[in-house]
Amino acid sequence: MAHIIVFGNEKGGSGKSTTCMHVATALARMGHRVGALDLDLRQRSFGRYLENRAAYRDKTRQRLESPEMIELPEIDETTLSPGENVYDHRLSAAISKLEESCDFICIDCPGSHTRLSQVAHSLADTLVTPLNDSFVDFDLLARIDPDSGKVLGPSVYAEMVWNARQLRAQAGLRPADWIVLRNRLGTQFMHNKKKVGDALEALAKRIGFRVVPGFSERVIFRELFPNGLTLLDLRDIGIANLNLSNIAARQEVRDLLKAMQLPGVKVTI
Repeated sequence: MAHIIVFGNEKGGSGKSTTCMHVATALARMGHRVGALDLDLRQRSFGRYLENRAAYRDKTRQRLESPEMIELPEIDETTLSPGENVYDHRLSAAISKLEESCDFICIDCPGSHTRLSQVAHSLADTLVTPLNDSFVDFDLLARIDPDSGKVLGPSVYAEMVWNARQLRAQAGLRPADWIVLRNRLGTQFMHNKKKVGDALEALAKRIGFRVVPGFSERVIFRELFPNGLTLLDLRDIGIANLNLSNIAARQEVRDLLKAMQLPGVKVTI
């Protein structure tokens, strides 16, 4: 059985696709067989990222390790059983196909609430939720008292994850390892940064996730997308003298992979 890693957050702009791309590509670079699915059927940021990578590889003849991306197969709806959802069937068929040859399957979910995203969350062995380091994004996880900073209770996305966990338990599957990734952390200490961190740690104990640092805000991430590159590819394409920001960003990728504690993965990149 392939280990399924789902990248989910119902708010756009949190860095899901960038994080998914870096994790999936890093695993491929380390010799693991990696499958990839993009469930954002409209924007397809992860899919476009991998298409750009394939085009760059063909143009430059660089050897760039990549995940195997497939599309959700079309299903003849007349073959479905009464009450069976066509999107459930399409996702199940795609995962079954990738499991034949993959060690890991990385799934990028849309930044909205969809049936596909719900089902994917219930299939996650590891769930990664990138979160911009602000109370705007925190509000998806929990409601907070503006005066005391006390967490009042879970919000819409946390409730969806809870429901997905219940479905896993009913199916006899082990609980997902839920990781909340603090993305776009500022380099300077700020009062708001500490308040967000304290609120996340308090919530983590209540609803069961791990908090790990993600990626700082860096221009390099936006520059890599058109060629489908990741930070780990820079030396491969001839950029030998990395600046301090790029070196720090590469270390953030390594630190994330170590913190994820994926089965059978020894971080060697």
